[in-house]
Amino acid sequence: MKVISTIKEMQQYIKTLKQQGKTVGFVPTMGFLHEGHLTLMNKARSENDVLVVSIFVNPLQFGPNEDFESYPRDFDRDRRLAENNGVDILFLPSTEEMYPTKMSLTAVVHSRINVLCGRQRNGHFDGVATVLVKLFNIVQPDRAYFGLKDAQQVAVVDGLITDFNFPITLVPVEIVREEDGLAKSSRNVNLTPHERVEASRLYESLQMAKQEIDNGQRNPKVIEELIKKHITAYTSGVIDYVEIYSYPELNEVPVLHGKIIIATAVKFTKARLIDNITFDVTEK
Repeated sequence: MKVISTIKEMQQYIKTLKQQGKTVGFVPTMGFLHEGHLTLMNKARSENDVLVVSIFVNPLQFGPNEDFESYPRDFDRDRRLAENNGVDILFLPSTEEMYPTKMSLTAVVHSRINVLCGRQRNGHFDGVATVLVKLFNIVQPDRAYFGLKDAQQVAVVDGLITDFNFPITLVPVEIVREEDGLAKSSRNVNLTPHERVEASRLYESLQMAKQEIDNGQRNPKVIEELIKKHITAYTSGVIDYVEIYSYPELNEVPVLHGKIIIATAVKFTKARLIDNITFDVTEK
Protein backbone atom coordinates (compact mmCIF):
# COMPACT_ATOMS: atom_id res chain seq x y z
CA MET A 1 0.00 0.00 0.00
CA LYS A 2 1.30 3.42 -0.96
CA VAL A 3 0.69 6.30 1.47
CA ILE A 4 0.57 9.78 -0.08
CA SER A 5 0.22 13.03 1.86
CA THR A 6 0.58 15.74 -0.79
CA ILE A 7 -1.82 16.77 -3.53
CA LYS A 8 0.95 17.10 -6.12
CA GLU A 9 2.22 13.55 -5.59
CA MET A 10 -1.33 12.17 -5.58
CA GLN A 11 -2.17 13.85 -8.89
CA GLN A 12 1.07 12.71 -10.52
CA TYR A 13 0.59 9.12 -9.37
CA ILE A 14 -3.02 9.01 -10.55
CA LYS A 15 -1.97 10.46 -13.92
CA THR A 16 0.49 7.58 -14.36
CA LEU A 17 -2.18 5.00 -13.46
CA LYS A 18 -4.65 6.56 -15.90
CA GLN A 19 -2.05 6.48 -18.67
CA GLN A 20 -1.76 2.75 -18.00
CA GLY A 21 -5.52 2.39 -18.52
CA LYS A 22 -6.23 1.57 -14.87
CA THR A 23 -9.70 2.17 -13.40
CA VAL A 24 -9.82 3.92 -10.04
CA GLY A 25 -12.33 3.31 -7.24
CA PHE A 26 -12.46 5.93 -4.49
CA VAL A 27 -13.71 5.77 -0.90
CA PRO A 28 -13.48 9.19 0.83
CA THR A 29 -13.54 8.99 4.65
CA MET A 30 -12.79 11.03 7.74
CA GLY A 31 -10.98 8.07 9.26
CA PHE A 32 -11.65 6.11 12.45
CA LEU A 33 -12.56 3.32 10.06
CA HIS A 34 -15.32 0.84 10.89
CA GLU A 35 -17.13 -2.05 9.23
CA GLY A 36 -19.21 0.27 7.06
CA HIS A 37 -16.04 1.74 5.54
CA LEU A 38 -14.59 -1.73 5.03
CA THR A 39 -17.72 -2.78 3.15
CA LEU A 40 -17.26 0.19 0.80
CA MET A 41 -13.62 -0.73 0.31
CA ASN A 42 -14.40 -4.36 -0.47
CA LYS A 43 -16.96 -3.38 -3.10
CA ALA A 44 -14.62 -0.83 -4.65
CA ARG A 45 -11.78 -3.34 -4.60
CA SER A 46 -13.89 -5.84 -6.55
CA GLU A 47 -14.93 -3.37 -9.26
CA ASN A 48 -11.72 -1.45 -10.03
CA ASP A 49 -8.05 -1.95 -10.83
CA VAL A 50 -6.93 0.49 -8.14
CA LEU A 51 -8.52 1.33 -4.78
CA VAL A 52 -7.88 4.78 -3.30
CA VAL A 53 -9.04 5.66 0.21
CA SER A 54 -8.68 9.16 1.60
CA ILE A 55 -8.63 10.03 5.29
CA PHE A 56 -9.22 13.71 5.92
CA VAL A 57 -11.13 15.27 8.81
CA ASN A 58 -12.69 18.16 6.93
CA PRO A 59 -13.08 21.29 9.09
CA LEU A 60 -15.52 22.91 6.63
CA GLN A 61 -18.32 20.45 7.45
CA PHE A 62 -18.29 21.02 11.22
CA GLY A 63 -20.89 23.40 12.62
CA PRO A 64 -20.35 25.81 15.54
CA ASN A 65 -21.66 23.24 18.04
CA GLU A 66 -19.63 20.37 16.57
CA ASP A 67 -16.08 20.05 17.89
CA PHE A 68 -13.63 19.50 15.04
CA GLU A 69 -10.75 19.06 17.47
CA SER A 70 -12.43 16.23 19.42
CA TYR A 71 -13.40 14.19 16.35
CA PRO A 72 -11.93 10.68 16.93
CA ARG A 73 -8.67 10.01 15.13
CA ASP A 74 -6.48 6.91 15.07
CA PHE A 75 -4.33 7.04 11.95
CA ASP A 76 -2.09 4.10 12.89
CA ARG A 77 -5.12 1.81 13.30
CA ASP A 78 -6.69 3.18 10.12
CA ARG A 79 -3.51 2.55 8.19
CA ARG A 80 -3.41 -1.08 9.32
CA LEU A 81 -7.08 -1.63 8.45
CA ALA A 82 -6.64 -0.05 5.05
CA GLU A 83 -3.61 -2.21 4.24
CA ASN A 84 -5.35 -5.36 5.46
CA ASN A 85 -8.37 -4.62 3.26
CA GLY A 86 -6.62 -4.27 -0.07
CA VAL A 87 -6.22 -0.51 -0.30
CA ASP A 88 -3.65 0.42 -2.97
CA ILE A 89 -3.29 4.11 -2.15
CA LEU A 90 -4.05 5.81 1.15
CA PHE A 91 -4.32 9.58 0.72
CA LEU A 92 -3.58 11.33 4.01
CA PRO A 93 -3.44 15.10 3.45
CA SER A 94 -3.14 17.58 6.33
CA THR A 95 -5.53 20.48 6.81
CA GLU A 96 -2.75 22.82 5.68
CA GLU A 97 -2.27 20.76 2.51
CA MET A 98 -5.96 20.85 1.61
CA TYR A 99 -6.59 24.44 2.67
CA PRO A 100 -3.25 26.33 2.51
CA THR A 101 -5.10 29.65 2.36
CA LYS A 102 -8.66 30.77 2.99
CA MET A 103 -10.89 29.48 0.20
CA SER A 104 -11.86 32.15 -2.34
CA LEU A 105 -14.61 29.86 -3.69
CA THR A 106 -16.74 27.22 -1.97
CA ALA A 107 -19.67 25.04 -3.01
CA VAL A 108 -23.15 25.94 -1.77
CA VAL A 109 -25.80 23.22 -1.79
CA HIS A 110 -29.28 24.58 -2.52
CA SER A 111 -31.49 21.52 -2.46
CA ARG A 112 -31.79 18.11 -0.75
CA ILE A 113 -30.50 19.58 2.54
CA ASN A 114 -33.40 21.14 4.46
CA VAL A 115 -34.92 17.80 5.47
CA LEU A 116 -33.92 14.84 7.66
CA CYS A 117 -30.67 15.49 9.59
CA GLY A 118 -29.67 18.31 7.25
CA ARG A 119 -32.15 20.80 8.67
CA GLN A 120 -30.23 20.72 11.97
CA ARG A 121 -26.78 21.06 10.38
CA ASN A 122 -26.62 24.44 8.70
CA GLY A 123 -23.70 24.63 6.27
CA HIS A 124 -22.66 21.00 6.80
CA PHE A 125 -23.33 19.85 3.25
CA ASP A 126 -21.66 22.96 1.81
CA GLY A 127 -18.49 21.75 3.53
CA VAL A 128 -19.02 18.19 2.27
CA ALA A 129 -19.55 19.37 -1.30
CA THR A 130 -16.53 21.70 -1.21
CA VAL A 131 -14.11 19.03 -0.02
CA LEU A 132 -15.50 16.49 -2.49
CA VAL A 133 -14.95 18.87 -5.41
CA LYS A 134 -11.32 19.06 -4.31
CA LEU A 135 -10.95 15.32 -3.71
CA PHE A 136 -12.64 14.37 -6.99
CA ASN A 137 -10.26 16.67 -8.87
CA ILE A 138 -7.24 15.29 -7.02
CA VAL A 139 -8.06 11.58 -7.21
CA GLN A 140 -9.87 11.54 -10.59
CA PRO A 141 -11.85 8.38 -9.75
CA ASP A 142 -13.95 6.40 -12.19
CA ARG A 143 -16.27 5.31 -9.37
CA ALA A 144 -16.93 6.81 -5.93
CA TYR A 145 -18.44 4.74 -3.12
CA PHE A 146 -20.74 6.05 -0.38
CA GLY A 147 -22.82 4.23 2.21
CA LEU A 148 -26.61 4.54 2.24
CA LYS A 149 -26.54 4.75 6.04
CA ASP A 150 -26.23 8.48 5.32
CA ALA A 151 -28.68 8.48 2.43
CA GLN A 152 -28.99 12.27 2.50
CA GLN A 153 -25.26 12.61 1.86
CA VAL A 154 -25.55 10.16 -1.05
CA ALA A 155 -28.36 12.33 -2.48
CA VAL A 156 -26.21 15.46 -2.19
CA VAL A 157 -23.24 13.72 -3.84
CA ASP A 158 -25.54 12.55 -6.64
CA GLY A 159 -26.50 16.18 -7.25
CA LEU A 160 -22.87 17.31 -7.10
CA ILE A 161 -21.69 14.77 -9.66
CA THR A 162 -24.61 15.52 -11.98
CA ASP A 163 -24.58 19.31 -11.73
CA PHE A 164 -20.79 19.69 -12.14
CA ASN A 165 -20.51 16.98 -14.84
CA PHE A 166 -17.91 14.91 -13.04
CA PRO A 167 -17.11 11.81 -15.15
CA ILE A 168 -17.67 9.67 -12.06
CA THR A 169 -20.13 6.85 -11.39
CA LEU A 170 -21.67 7.16 -7.93
CA VAL A 171 -21.99 3.75 -6.28
CA PRO A 172 -24.35 3.75 -3.26
CA VAL A 173 -23.71 0.79 -0.96
CA GLU A 174 -26.42 -0.81 1.15
CA ILE A 175 -26.49 -0.43 4.94
CA VAL A 176 -24.56 -3.05 6.90
CA ARG A 177 -26.81 -4.53 9.59
CA GLU A 178 -26.59 -6.69 12.69
CA GLU A 179 -28.42 -10.03 12.65
CA ASP A 180 -31.50 -8.42 14.21
CA GLY A 181 -31.56 -5.67 11.58
CA LEU A 182 -30.02 -2.80 13.56
CA ALA A 183 -27.89 -0.63 11.30
CA LYS A 184 -24.25 -0.97 12.34
CA SER A 185 -22.84 2.20 13.85
CA SER A 186 -20.06 3.24 16.19
CA ARG A 187 -22.80 4.88 18.28
CA ASN A 188 -24.41 1.52 19.09
CA VAL A 189 -21.90 0.92 21.90
CA ASN A 190 -23.49 3.84 23.76
CA LEU A 191 -26.82 2.00 24.06
CA THR A 192 -27.71 0.31 27.35
CA PRO A 193 -28.36 -3.45 27.08
CA HIS A 194 -32.12 -2.79 27.23
CA GLU A 195 -31.90 -0.03 24.60
CA ARG A 196 -29.81 -2.30 22.36
CA VAL A 197 -32.68 -4.81 22.30
CA GLU A 198 -35.19 -2.02 21.62
CA ALA A 199 -33.08 -0.51 18.84
CA SER A 200 -33.85 -3.35 16.44
CA ARG A 201 -37.44 -2.05 16.37
CA LEU A 202 -36.37 0.87 14.17
CA TYR A 203 -35.62 -1.35 11.20
CA GLU A 204 -38.63 -3.51 12.07
CA SER A 205 -40.86 -0.43 11.80
CA LEU A 206 -39.39 0.44 8.40
CA GLN A 207 -39.99 -3.10 7.17
CA MET A 208 -43.60 -2.94 8.39
CA ALA A 209 -44.02 0.33 6.51
CA LYS A 210 -42.70 -1.19 3.30
CA GLN A 211 -45.07 -4.13 3.67
CA GLU A 212 -48.01 -1.73 4.10
CA ILE A 213 -46.96 0.11 0.92
CA ASP A 214 -46.56 -3.20 -0.93
CA ASN A 215 -50.13 -3.97 0.15
CA GLY A 216 -51.34 -0.80 -1.56
CA GLN A 217 -51.14 2.07 0.97
CA ARG A 218 -50.07 5.26 -0.83
CA ASN A 219 -50.65 7.96 1.82
CA PRO A 220 -47.27 8.96 3.34
CA LYS A 221 -48.88 10.38 6.50
CA VAL A 222 -50.51 7.01 7.25
CA ILE A 223 -47.15 5.28 6.83
CA GLU A 224 -45.35 7.83 9.03
CA GLU A 225 -47.92 7.37 11.80
CA LEU A 226 -47.58 3.59 11.58
CA ILE A 227 -43.82 3.86 12.15
CA LYS A 228 -44.18 6.37 15.00
CA LYS A 229 -46.70 4.18 16.81
CA HIS A 230 -44.48 1.12 16.53
CA ILE A 231 -41.36 2.89 17.78
CA THR A 232 -43.26 4.58 20.62
CA ALA A 233 -44.91 1.33 21.68
CA TYR A 234 -41.79 -0.83 21.67
CA THR A 235 -38.89 1.49 22.59
CA SER A 236 -38.00 4.05 25.23
CA GLY A 237 -36.41 6.27 22.58
CA VAL A 238 -37.64 9.73 21.67
CA ILE A 239 -38.48 10.13 17.99
CA ASP A 240 -36.60 12.97 16.31
CA TYR A 241 -38.24 12.47 12.93
CA VAL A 242 -40.00 10.00 10.66
CA GLU A 243 -40.10 11.30 7.10
CA ILE A 244 -40.80 10.08 3.57
CA TYR A 245 -39.47 11.74 0.42
CA SER A 246 -38.73 11.05 -3.22
CA TYR A 247 -35.19 9.79 -3.68
CA PRO A 248 -32.63 11.12 -4.43
CA GLU A 249 -34.46 14.45 -4.95
CA LEU A 250 -35.74 14.50 -1.33
CA ASN A 251 -38.97 16.23 -2.29
CA GLU A 252 -42.29 15.71 -0.53
CA VAL A 253 -44.58 13.15 -2.14
CA PRO A 254 -48.32 13.65 -1.46
CA VAL A 255 -48.98 10.22 -2.98
CA LEU A 256 -46.32 7.53 -2.83
CA HIS A 257 -44.88 6.64 -6.23
CA GLY A 258 -41.50 6.10 -7.84
CA LYS A 259 -38.34 5.73 -5.78
CA ILE A 260 -38.74 6.88 -2.18
CA ILE A 261 -36.82 6.98 1.08
CA ILE A 262 -38.38 6.30 4.47
CA ALA A 263 -36.08 7.60 7.19
CA THR A 264 -36.14 7.89 10.95
CA ALA A 265 -33.98 9.24 13.76
CA VAL A 266 -34.52 8.23 17.38
CA LYS A 267 -32.76 9.53 20.49
CA PHE A 268 -31.88 7.08 23.25
CA THR A 269 -30.14 7.97 26.52
CA LYS A 270 -26.65 8.43 25.09
CA ALA A 271 -27.09 7.71 21.39
CA ARG A 272 -29.06 9.12 18.48
CA LEU A 273 -29.72 6.40 15.90
CA ILE A 274 -30.66 6.92 12.26
CA ASP A 275 -31.97 4.39 9.78
CA ASN A 276 -33.63 4.35 6.39
CA ILE A 277 -34.77 2.21 3.51
CA THR A 278 -35.05 3.21 -0.16
CA PHE A 279 -37.11 1.37 -2.72
CA ASP A 280 -39.34 1.77 -5.75
CA VAL A 281 -43.09 2.01 -5.24
CA THR A 282 -44.66 0.14 -8.13
CA GLU A 283 -48.28 0.32 -9.14
CA LYS A 284 -50.24 -2.82 -8.26
